[in-house]
Amino acid sequence: MHKNQPSLPRKRAFVVQVHADAQVEQADFKGRVEHLLSGEATHFDSLEELAAFIIQILIEERMRTR
Repeated sequence: MHKNQPSLPRKRAFVVQVHADAQVEQADFKGRVEHLLSGEATHFDSLEELAAFIIQILIEERMRTR
């Protein structure tokens, strides 16, 4: 990381909303995630789906900056 780059860059910011009915203590995660910079968003029904969306966005962002 370069000295002039923030450690938490805005292009990697996401908002995660967990549904009120999610039973997180039973690993039942569902909700919505949005990438703040692009506005891309999706609903998720598991932590795996949430992680997959975030990974996809970060990979696409990296490919655009090469």
